[in-house]
Amino acid sequence: MLRRIATRVASAPRGGLKRWGSDAANPHVIIDLCVVPMKHTDGVSVSKEVCLVEKLIDESGLTHKMHAYGTNIEGPWDDVFALVKQCHVMLHNEHGVPRITTTIKAGTRTDKHATIANKIQSVEDKMGVPS
Repeated sequence: MLRRIATRVASAPRGGLKRWGSDAANPHVIIDLCVVPMKHTDGVSVSKEVCLVEKLIDESGLTHKMHAYGTNIEGPWDDVFALVKQCHVMLHNEHGVPRITTTIKAGTRTDKHATIANKIQSVEDKMGVPS
């Protein structure tokens, strides 16, 4: 059922919308990533592991913005999701974290190129926040 719906939507572009992924092999995505290492020792704090993940994200060269419960990351789809995998590999293999749970929200657009910065600016403009 899901495949049939996805095929129908993908084959019927509306208005001036581009077919997602059709004009580039690696389309743009913005994700909200929350990586939660689940340890058996050292109490409940995960700030050490979060710091390791943030360092890896920073070294990736992708645009990102940390917030209280995760990090927004933007860039080419394959690069962003490869980075998510690298976070898991690093925590498991280099730091002995036995279990990780990750929440990802992903957004893509076909009508314009969206960035973290212009999404924030749009809301701040509507709120009347000075630039």
